Amino acid sequence: MSDNIIIAPSILASDFARLGDEVAAVDRAGADWIHLDVMDGHFVPNLTFGPPVIKALRHVTGKTFDAHLMVSNPDALLESYADAGAEIITVHAEACPHLDRTLSRIRELGCRAGVSLNPHTPVDVLRHILDRLDLILVMTVNPGFGGQSFITPMLDKIATIREMVAGRNITIEVDGGINLETAGQVVAAGATALVAGSAIFSGDGEAGYRANIDAIRAVAKD
Repeated sequence: MSDNIIIAPSILASDFARLGDEVAAVDRAGADWIHLDVMDGHFVPNLTFGPPVIKALRHVTGKTFDAHLMVSNPDALLESYADAGAEIITVHAEACPHLDRTLSRIRELGCRAGVSLNPHTPVDVLRHILDRLDLILVMTVNPGFGGQSFITPMLDKIATIREMVAGRNITIEVDGGINLETAGQVVAAGATALVAGSAIFSGDGEAGYRANIDAIRAVAKD
């Protein structure tokens, strides 16, 4: 397994009443990226936050802002998220009728372009857009809520994507149900970035977050 696994805590699982402090704490605790789960209440049933919150957090950390747009019309929002400070913008294949155009626009805005696949979405949708991609996000739960159980058959999907992107500089990110039991499994299958929410923010403040991040790194390397 790789020694360079990216750990991207999802602030969806943090204490929203102390959001700035939470981001600063998880940064100091060893996060590589900060994962921003943007939900619109339409593409997914939950509603979270938008560009103003991301912009307000941008001064808190220098870590990469990894924005995952679970929204119905991402094309109308790309510029606002880039302006807010997102460095990676990931859209859902299911929400983009002109996916090649959307990914090209993300790169034009100076961001890294990612595409996310829901559990039921086949990997074939990726074949003709690989040249536009910096990141592929595999959902290992159905998007919309934190704290869900890992969908085991997604390990095969991750392995298939690893073969598909061989030789390309594309990050394979996994989001959903990542914990000490599943982190090693997804890395073995081919993941190079892990999104974890509850498994990190269940800790008690910075020391607890650091212990959780270190534990996930350890099992990912085994």
